[in-house]
Amino acid sequence: MHAINIFLTYTIIGMAAALYYYFILKKQMLGKFVGALIVGLVGSFLSYVVNLLFGENIIKFLSNFNGVNVFTALITAFFLLWVFSKVSSQK
Repeated sequence: MHAINIFLTYTIIGMAAALYYYFILKKQMLGKFVGALIVGLVGSFLSYVVNLLFGENIIKFLSNFNGVNVFTALITAFFLLWVFSKVSSQK
């Protein structure tokens, strides 16, 4: 049950980042919203790796919700969305 909660939390963070980036900031991306959603989800789950590498130091105490470090999930998802939007706009 704990693993399902962690998976759902990462998924919601990735979806929220994609919604915000595509609809609120109105950034155009390759694949439109689906592309933003995929990149947001990848960025959110990639934060798990960042949390494993640096989780014992500074990042651990910044935020912890449902066993997920929300800080790294948001930062990584938004960073990948930003990079993807820059690459997509150079067509």
